[in-house]
Amino acid sequence: MCGRFVVARVGNELVGELRADHIADDLPAPSYNIAPTARAAIVLESAKTDPPTRRVESARWGLVPGWAKDLSIGQRAFNARAEELEAKRMFAPALARRRAVVPATGYYEWKVTDDGKVPLFIHSADDRPLLFAGLYEWWKNPEAADADPARWLLSFTILTRSSAGRLGSVHHRMPVFLDADHADAWLDTSVTAPRDVLDAAIDDAERVAESFAWHEVDRAVGNVRHNGPHLIDAVA
Repeated sequence: MCGRFVVARVGNELVGELRADHIADDLPAPSYNIAPTARAAIVLESAKTDPPTRRVESARWGLVPGWAKDLSIGQRAFNARAEELEAKRMFAPALARRRAVVPATGYYEWKVTDDGKVPLFIHSADDRPLLFAGLYEWWKNPEAADADPARWLLSFTILTRSSAGRLGSVHHRMPVFLDADHADAWLDTSVTAPRDVLDAAIDDAERVAESFAWHEVDRAVGNVRHNGPHLIDAVA
């Protein structure tokens, strides 16, 4: 599961290895406590150009499909189980056509201990960004005027799989982590039957995660009103 994450960098510092053609001007500022319904940077490929354009855009966390009547459905769709995507009306269309990569500095997970749930900050040991496999959707607000810039909402979800390897001791679910090569394949808009790409990413996520490190952080991270770099500091 992934219910909170950290983005401490912006622009090319965050997505440099993904070789973006365009980086939006309205990307959110760094945040150390991104929660569902907040905005974050995602990477996608637009097939409207030839060749496709790789773009970094600001999007709302929590997938809102085009058929939704309002935004509320997105509050529950911040994660999607990778093994169930094709069977879900919510996610199957996006899997075929609208795949994204969500870059992050790290994420928080709560481990169950004898002293209760303890928050951990999970990150790459070499300080490189983590790359989560995701899906995105565009939703048209039926109440907004045609000229309203907010008429179209871009939203996303993060894919998860059963935990394996060292992360299995932390939580029973983990994000589908990508390396740069799998990220390229995942974003490729020419792939319209992506099961093989998804299975390869799911299988490789354990290897990618073997280089991760984690440490306990202050329980203050559980409150979305708290933010700042101190949240990822290890507790004494």
